[in-house]
Amino acid sequence: MSASEPIAQPAAHARSGRAWRPFALTAPALILLVAVIGYPLLTIVLRSLSEPEWGLQNYAWFFGAPVNLTVLQRTFVISAWVTLVCVIAAYPYAYLMTAVGPRVRLMLVLCVLIPFWVSGVVRTLSWVILLQDSGVINSLLRSVGFGGVKLIRTQTGVVIGMAQVLLPFMILPLYSVMQGIDLRLMRAAQSLGARPSRAFFTVYLPLSLPGVYAGAIIVFILSLGFYITPALLGGPRSTMLSTLVQTQVLSLLQWGRGGAMGVVLLVTTFVLLALAAPVMRSSHREAGRR
Repeated sequence: MSASEPIAQPAAHARSGRAWRPFALTAPALILLVAVIGYPLLTIVLRSLSEPEWGLQNYAWFFGAPVNLTVLQRTFVISAWVTLVCVIAAYPYAYLMTAVGPRVRLMLVLCVLIPFWVSGVVRTLSWVILLQDSGVINSLLRSVGFGGVKLIRTQTGVVIGMAQVLLPFMILPLYSVMQGIDLRLMRAAQSLGARPSRAFFTVYLPLSLPGVYAGAIIVFILSLGFYITPALLGGPRSTMLSTLVQTQVLSLLQWGRGGAMGVVLLVTTFVLLALAAPVMRSSHREAGRR
């Protein structure tokens, strides 16, 4: 045995110990996730298959009722509209946060964070006051000569209320990506003869797309599970799947049917994300090349 072997063995053990250290640090978080997410999710899946008896009768009921498919489609449509509104509203705001000075940026960040400190129920009830037929918005429209617009108990009102609640989840990912973009690239493109609009769409916009995709995924997934805002601002024609789940579980005590609705929504969401993943990966690769 050579003299270097006793030294090499402790070094190998030390490297293996350092390799396992990150897993040991993340173990409490993983255990917590399994306890508060994995176990309830497994319970819902089992109930959807076992109540009132083992089988696929709950899923057959879901896909056999046209109203369930209509509500499922409406849920994704409303979530898509909310995501689009958030992207349109958040993009210029996040860009402004990167272009102003530190003091103004601090004020803009506070405006983004303040909604997190206010209850979602309070914000939704505020929108009920603003959007109702005799509310502030319709009163302003009538004062300038326009007729009243039906906003409460409509899909438009639901989209407005949900977009206001979820807007910070779109702004923060966008800002985190935009603050890493060197604005000198825009000036370099303009110095080579590109108009400001062309420089923005060919240089800045592609570099910011990873933030757009990240924020859009967060907003879209959160929109799918909204219950309070659609219940307070919406009507029968803007009912989302979460309302039907609540009716089946709490009102009718049909845990199997409610679980089947939740599983269908979860699986459909995963399928859509899997279809969108190649587009997002290609965007990240193109942004990395730039």
